[in-house]
Amino acid sequence: MTGRHTAVGRRAALAAVGALVVTTLPTAASAAAPPAPGPRPTASQTLGADSPPAGLLTAMGRDLGLTPNQAATRLLNEAEAGTRAGRLRTALDSHFAGAWLSGPTSASLTVATTDAADVPTIRAEGATAVVVATTLAELEAVRDRLDAAADSAEAIDTPLWYVDVPANRVAVQATSRSAAEAFVESAGVAAEEVAVQVSEERPRVLADLVGGDPYYIDNVARCSVGFSVTRSWRQGFATAGHCGGAGARTTGYNRAAQGVVQGSTFPGRDMAWVAVNGAWRGTPYVRAQSGRRVRVAGSVRALIGSAVCRSGSTTGWRCGIVERHNVTVRYPQGRVYGLTRTTVCAEPGDSGGPYVSGAQAQGVTSGGSGNCRVGGRTYFQPINPLLSRYGLTLRTTSSQAAPLFPAPLFPVAVADAWTAGLVYETGATVTRAGVRYTCLQDHQAQSDWSPEDTPALWQRL
Repeated sequence: MTGRHTAVGRRAALAAVGALVVTTLPTAASAAAPPAPGPRPTASQTLGADSPPAGLLTAMGRDLGLTPNQAATRLLNEAEAGTRAGRLRTALDSHFAGAWLSGPTSASLTVATTDAADVPTIRAEGATAVVVATTLAELEAVRDRLDAAADSAEAIDTPLWYVDVPANRVAVQATSRSAAEAFVESAGVAAEEVAVQVSEERPRVLADLVGGDPYYIDNVARCSVGFSVTRSWRQGFATAGHCGGAGARTTGYNRAAQGVVQGSTFPGRDMAWVAVNGAWRGTPYVRAQSGRRVRVAGSVRALIGSAVCRSGSTTGWRCGIVERHNVTVRYPQGRVYGLTRTTVCAEPGDSGGPYVSGAQAQGVTSGGSGNCRVGGRTYFQPINPLLSRYGLTLRTTSSQAAPLFPAPLFPVAVADAWTAGLVYETGATVTRAGVRYTCLQDHQAQSDWSPEDTPALWQRL
């Protein structure tokens, strides 16, 4: 994120902010060149895991206790494992019960099934097979019942519930066992279907009412810029919904006018996007420590157990592990669904900042507990649902050279044809040049990620 004018104070202010720079003049962009012919890229090449920046490896070493070689190996393993897990999810179909990574370099991929006959198929993909009692779909149905009950059960002592994939169960976290049991009973869920975890943890949103940081809302609240996005010809950035409602005005690190919140959802979800004025220019980068940049190459969702790093305007560049997906959190302001839980720490003011796994965007900071002095957990709003909800296109290194011009506000697929800009979930099927494909990993499609050229993301049927 190199701006047209630079100062020492600006470098310091932007050291932990992702995805947006100020510029004095609009820049002319040239059309992206067509991809050169050659062999199809590997999963590591597609996801950008084969060339990680030094700043990413350094932070992973600090926060995860890895050597630079171990950190680099971990990123490669995670990229390849995502594709294998996607193929197995398709093959196991209704028997699929989840997948996760383990080991210091994520060398072990475990895939769960409810049918012992699937074990040879899982092992053929180099994964460890586990036979369990309950499918992922059945576990998610139990979680959905808890979500529905939460609309009428204002039990502030049960702040968290989610599908615990490795344990093959649904977990409810509460400050007391009696509070958890009362909530489960109100949902009409059998006690044996849920594991109760007693904890004093109470996640909170991470906005802050202090000055002196890059991104302000109505000159009062402070949050962190997330990822650069575009919508038609407009540039902007994704951030957390609790940072400000639609119509709120934002100013940048220098207190100069920056933009207006166009869409915001909180609670329920924790997502928003800000359209910026012509003095600001989006980039496909987030800031790591010492002002270094980490590129954003896409938005492929990381598996449970993957390494993930976060940039925030209070605590800078921090790393940890993806613990669970689709977590429901009950904040004091209300419930938020579909969050991802991590072991990354954060503090007030970090809200809205970007999470990346390797070069892949994961989400924006929602809330957490603890702090970066004693440790804690954080929860992020996944980026793909945010992009889909507001019709946004993620700014990536592959799209950086593409010109900004008026385009359909929301990408529209012709029948079920593969369409760049749409967000695809695992299992979705498309047609490309008369051939059918199924999606292996959640992601927003990019122009250079067509199914025939990205076996890491699509499998021919």
